[in-house]
Amino acid sequence: MAKKKLARFAEMEVLPNVFQPKHEEVFRTDYPLKGKWNEEVFHNDHPIILEIGCGKGEYTVELGKLYPEKNFIGLDIKGARMWKGAKTAVENGMNNVAFLRMYAEMLESVFAPGEIAELWITFPDPQMAKARKRLSGTRFLSLYRKILAPQAVIHLKTDSLFLYRYTSALIELNHLPVEVRTEDLYGCEDKILSIKTFYEKQWLSRGKQIKYLRFSLGEDIPLTEPDVEIEKDDYHSETRYMNSHLVHGNKAIRNN
Repeated sequence: MAKKKLARFAEMEVLPNVFQPKHEEVFRTDYPLKGKWNEEVFHNDHPIILEIGCGKGEYTVELGKLYPEKNFIGLDIKGARMWKGAKTAVENGMNNVAFLRMYAEMLESVFAPGEIAELWITFPDPQMAKARKRLSGTRFLSLYRKILAPQAVIHLKTDSLFLYRYTSALIELNHLPVEVRTEDLYGCEDKILSIKTFYEKQWLSRGKQIKYLRFSLGEDIPLTEPDVEIEKDDYHSETRYMNSHLVHGNKAIRNN
């Protein structure tokens, strides 16, 4: 497994659609591509859609297939996962798909004001203990405002009821415009919502409902955190889920 990861990291260095800013290129300075993604990467003036926490990149790639008239960038810090989407896009000649390996906290160093036309947040860790780390919390929403075009739409897909209810409470408190809000996404027919990631299929197979919010940030005024008690859910990462089931399975074998 370690050798496979190393091979993927090495290939990420040469894939033409992968960008991996060094710390000194984004820390308190502007990345060379800031404000120039259309001109220097996509070579067109199409709108740019950003996915935060793209994982294996399936959503970014599938969106690129559905909407060739738009440009898509998948962002994540985990390169070994991102490799799959980046490789698939190159093999399919998808010039409207790129990947960015960095922390979301550095977005303002990489994108100019108004450079991003739309934002996706797909299955983030709900960070139930720390609101500051939630990708749909006030800290990050305020950051997104600095790079999003006016009236830009934000999509949140999550299997976490906690994160869904928290984000809903934040939206209501701050009077943010909402287009869609549902606790059961797949009662919907919209093709843009029909894409399912690897992990999403896992959640669905275990009977979890997928929640979805589509909203915008409204007027440029300070956002307030909701002061409400929200019941925590049993969210856990895929790795923890698999490890816990492996442990229980091994115990069952030993007991038999």
